[in-house]
Amino acid sequence: MATRIIIIGAGRGGRVLVELFHKDPTIEIAGVADKDEGAPGIVLARELGLRVTANYRELLTAEAADLVIDVTGDPGLAREIYRLKPEGTEVVGGNTARFITEFAGNRNKEFLEDRYQLALRELEGRADSEFIIGNNPKMKEISGLIAKVAPTPTTVMIRGESGTGKELVARAIHRHSTRSNQPLVTLNCTALSPALLESELFGYKRGAFTGAYTDSKGLFEKASGGTMFLDEIGDMSLEIQAKLLRTLQTGEIRAVGDIHTRTVSVRIICATNRNLETAIREGSFREDLFYRINTFSITLPPLRERIEDIPFLAEYFLQRARAKVNKRVESISQEALAMLKNYSWPGNLRELENIIERAVVLTLSSAIEPEHLPLHVQDIVSFNPTRGFKPSKAEAIGHFERDALSSYLLEAGGNVSRAAKLAKIPRRTFHRLMAKHKIVARPS
Repeated sequence: MATRIIIIGAGRGGRVLVELFHKDPTIEIAGVADKDEGAPGIVLARELGLRVTANYRELLTAEAADLVIDVTGDPGLAREIYRLKPEGTEVVGGNTARFITEFAGNRNKEFLEDRYQLALRELEGRADSEFIIGNNPKMKEISGLIAKVAPTPTTVMIRGESGTGKELVARAIHRHSTRSNQPLVTLNCTALSPALLESELFGYKRGAFTGAYTDSKGLFEKASGGTMFLDEIGDMSLEIQAKLLRTLQTGEIRAVGDIHTRTVSVRIICATNRNLETAIREGSFREDLFYRINTFSITLPPLRERIEDIPFLAEYFLQRARAKVNKRVESISQEALAMLKNYSWPGNLRELENIIERAVVLTLSSAIEPEHLPLHVQDIVSFNPTRGFKPSKAEAIGHFERDALSSYLLEAGGNVSRAAKLAKIPRRTFHRLMAKHKIVARPS
C-alpha cells in the first residue's frame, strides 16, 4: 500500500518534492497546497493531474494522509498544521523538510560532502550542548545575557579560562537565535597553521597551492545564513586577523587563489582565554579587530569561583559517564563531594568531567568514594590561587584519624586486634585505615 503524502508549500522546494515523489510507486501524492496559484510546484502538480489547492486547511481535513511535508518555513503555519492534522498523520517540517528538498535537488558529490561535514561538526558538539546555570549569581546573570543577545545579530565575544564552557555558551546563543535552523560551524584557531586557517575559512581555488586539485568552499561560505564560532581567536595570526576584519566589515570573502569575491551573511561568535588588551599592547592582536568583535562581551567565571555549583555539575557529569561507561553508579559520597568542592580546578569543567568519568570506571560499588578520585584531589592540602595554600576538610579528618589510630595502638601496646576492639571497629577496617595513613604497628 502506497504512503499518501500532502505537500504544503509549492515553491522551488515543493516542486522538487513533486518531481521526486510522483515517480515513486510506493508514494501517492494526495495533494499540493500553496496560496500562489502560479507557484512552480502547483504548476507541475496540475500538469501531472494531482489535486492542487490554495487552502491547505481544506486539504488537511478532506484527504486521508500518512505524512504532511511542510516546506513553507513558516513557524505559525507549522503550529496550525499540527493543530489540524488528523490523528495518526505525521508532519515533517523545518530542518528535516529543508534537508529533503536540498538533498533531492542537489545530488552532486560536493553538496553531500558539505552537508556531511556540517552534520559531523554538529554531532561532535551535540553531547556538550547542555549549558548548566546552577546557583552561582554570576552564571544566572550570564543566562540573562544569553537570552537577551541570542535573538539579535550582534557579534559576541566569550572570555574565560580554558575549560569553562565557552563553546557551550556559543551553542546556547545559536540555539536561541533567529538562525537556529541554519548551521553552527565551529573552528579552533589554534589547531591550524596560518596558511591552512586561511584556506579553511575562505576556501581555495583549484591550483592555488600544491594539492589543491579541485575548488573547495570555506567555512564562511558553508556557514552562510548561520553562525560561525571562532574558538581561541586570540591565537590567530596578524595576517588572518586582517582578512577576517575585512570580511566582518564588508561581508565579503575571497578564496585563496581567486580574483573574485563572494558575499556571505554569517553571525560571528568568538572566544578566547587570552587577555586581548595585553595582546594589543604587545602587538600580537589588532586593535581594530578587537573593537569589531568585542561588541557584546560575556566573561565566564572559573569553576573555583562557582563552588556552590559543583554538586549539580558533578551529578550531571555522573549521569553522562554512567551512560558512556554503561555502569550503574548512582551517587557521589559526601566525603568525595567535599574533596571536589575543596579542589581548585585549574582545568575547570573539562577537568571535573574527566575526573568523574575516571571515578565511574574505578568504582566497584554504586557510589564514588574518595579513593576513586585522583591523588591530587585527595591531597590533604588544597591550593587555591586566590588564597594560596589552605588546609582542607580532608586534612582535618586525616589528622583526627591518624591521632586516633596512634592513640588506640599505644593503649593496646601495638596489638592491632586489641586496638580495633578499643576503637569499636572491625579489625579489617583498622588495618585499612593504618594502610591509608601509612602507620606501622610496633608491639611494645
